[in-house]
Amino acid sequence: MYNFIMNLYSLGVRTAALFNDKVRKMWQGEQAAISVLQEKVDPNASYIWFHAASLGEFEQGRPLIEHIRHEFPQYKILLTFFSPSGYEVRKNYEGADIVCYLPLDTVSNARRFLRTIRPVMAFFIKYEFWYNYMHILRHRGVPVYSVSSIFRPDQVFFKWYGRKYANVLKCFTRLFVQNEESKRLLATLGINDVEVVGDTRFDRVLEIKEAAKQLPLVEKFTAQTEHVFVAGSSWLPDEEIFIPYLNEHKDWKMIIAPHVIGEDHLSQIMHLLEGRHVVRYTQATEETVGEADVLIIDCFGLLSSIYRYGQVAYVGGGFGVGIHNTLEAAVWGVPVFFGPNNQKFREAQGLKACSGGLEISGAEEFKVKMDAVIAAISHGKDMGKHAYHYVLSHAGASEKVIEACFNNKAQ
Repeated sequence: MYNFIMNLYSLGVRTAALFNDKVRKMWQGEQAAISVLQEKVDPNASYIWFHAASLGEFEQGRPLIEHIRHEFPQYKILLTFFSPSGYEVRKNYEGADIVCYLPLDTVSNARRFLRTIRPVMAFFIKYEFWYNYMHILRHRGVPVYSVSSIFRPDQVFFKWYGRKYANVLKCFTRLFVQNEESKRLLATLGINDVEVVGDTRFDRVLEIKEAAKQLPLVEKFTAQTEHVFVAGSSWLPDEEIFIPYLNEHKDWKMIIAPHVIGEDHLSQIMHLLEGRHVVRYTQATEETVGEADVLIIDCFGLLSSIYRYGQVAYVGGGFGVGIHNTLEAAVWGVPVFFGPNNQKFREAQGLKACSGGLEISGAEEFKVKMDAVIAAISHGKDMGKHAYHYVLSHAGASEKVIEACFNNKAQ
């Protein structure tokens, strides 16, 4: 049944590729993957294979990749992606020796792929459970690990109709999960090679903080004030909440890094900011940015470094499909606001529990909670310390995984 579904999916992708650029890139990348590997693989090398669906999963796996790269240079690294949003951004990532798409999970593709690479170890990040690849890896005796995975009762593995597919989980040498609930659920399937280590994203944001860029234009913008509100990965429903409030509090400067950087969206933001002195980052000079009270980040790659300049942060997406990366803000020791769609994000629940995160359901609740935050700041209270301590207290998952995998504890 699984292989029948894969064949149907392949047909659907081929059809969709005729009309959609993103799907076309994925399809072409998958078709070219074996040729890329045959050209680039060193037959005398030992490869460790990391697979990430997209960019977010890559960031979770990155601390492991770079630790192995540094501590175990005798291995080469193969990094594969499923989504163009991961591959296109990281196809030139220097931490891996080869970066390519993962061919669709058919028996023939999996055999060709693994015959070409012959990995000595494989890591699948978070929600990656490819049936044919996993079973062939187990048959070949290759240690396979699931990293930063998290399980919930509503997943297919724990439904009566998904029990046969759940056998794929028995292919893992060990699963390194985020919480005790995941370990308990896996035990109901008879899977006990499980270790609760937490989420490697905490390690990653600490690394990002250490490598943060100096941004002279942003420093100039914030130089004359201690009241800076940073909104990251915001969407229009987010902006319609915080911008009107801050328009009434002109002693607060705003830095807005929208999730979508397109002229239509930027025009919507500018309309909401009518009456404010706004400058776009790509058009700013030291003179113009110093005079502005709103800075719009209309380029990518700066947000994780920009959070450091704020006293309060807002992470968007909570009024849509789900919030974006709250940890990138929390690691800088600032209180973090976000919308209500955060129930599946364990870090958001943790930030709320420790008072480092503030959930809001609309403009009125934002006003009440932001008033409280401003009052606390004016009385010298450091609300953001809870957010930073939460990140720090959950770090260390990467070291636990490395120790287990390379000291023969999980093999």
